[in-house]
Amino acid sequence: MSLTPTPARLEPAPLKAGELELVVDRVHAESDCVVSVRLVDAAGRELPAWEPGAHIDFCLPGLTRQYSLCGDPDDRSCYRIGVLREARGRGCSDFIHRELTPGHHVAVRGPRNNFPLVEADRYLFVAGGIGITPLLPMIADAESRGREWQLVYGGRSRASMAFGSELAAYGSRVRVSPEDQDGLLDLASILDVAPGTAVYCCGPEALIAAVERECSGRPGVALHVERFGARPLPDGMVRTSFEVYCADSDVTVHVAAEESMLDALMRADLDLNYECMQGTCGSCELDVLEGEAVHLDTVLSPEEHAADSVIFPCVSRARTPRLVLDV
Repeated sequence: MSLTPTPARLEPAPLKAGELELVVDRVHAESDCVVSVRLVDAAGRELPAWEPGAHIDFCLPGLTRQYSLCGDPDDRSCYRIGVLREARGRGCSDFIHRELTPGHHVAVRGPRNNFPLVEADRYLFVAGGIGITPLLPMIADAESRGREWQLVYGGRSRASMAFGSELAAYGSRVRVSPEDQDGLLDLASILDVAPGTAVYCCGPEALIAAVERECSGRPGVALHVERFGARPLPDGMVRTSFEVYCADSDVTVHVAAEESMLDALMRADLDLNYECMQGTCGSCELDVLEGEAVHLDTVLSPEEHAADSVIFPCVSRARTPRLVLDV
């Protein structure tokens, strides 16, 4: 099964359930590898409301990717997303950078919010690269409410770091730290914050994992993260094979160590929903009836992972030799 998208349309195909038809209003270079895309409703209607941290599903034929909304939640006339051109991506970002132009019709779903901004007296925002996008409306919200906040923004180089002119308006509360000039972020110093601080981090996995390690020894610091893809396997765990019994279909499927559970289930001709294949959209959710799962999605909370009642087979695996799923 190929997941390479066909060229997206200039005239919209029939929309699927839950999709909105939007039109590209503006595409603007924000850095040497990031563009922002402004989307408006094709019929000129107000768009669904959203709050800081929300994302939309950007739907191309055969491929769906999630992009954080980085505009103004109070402006219901448009959505804005930031898109990093990924050389090793699956085609969506490359298409957006090369082909997307004003007037292009696209289908989106959402918004949905798995990364909400909680109430706090003070915030520390830590961004790496394109991870700045969900933090932009959070910063604006904290500023409008008169909260104490600071942003530390790291990236490969200053030329690669997007939205610099917007951030410059906040003055000394924003620290921009290109790696080619300053080296890696000094997280031990950056995260030396007062108890009660809400820390929000988004960026590459290496940055998020390092921030998680640093915050684990700091009681009173509430950490909130958003990943771009699946979580890594827990330390010390290796990928192994296992079996899935599909209770509704009365089918047993063997999942090899190097294949995804979703691929194995589809190989057995089971009819499943899926979109992102990265554990971020939630469309492939299945109920767990028996067994213990290794949850690698970024949709559920730690408490929901501990409940072990649902699983996202595109990325997650089994901790026990056998899982029983309601499919």
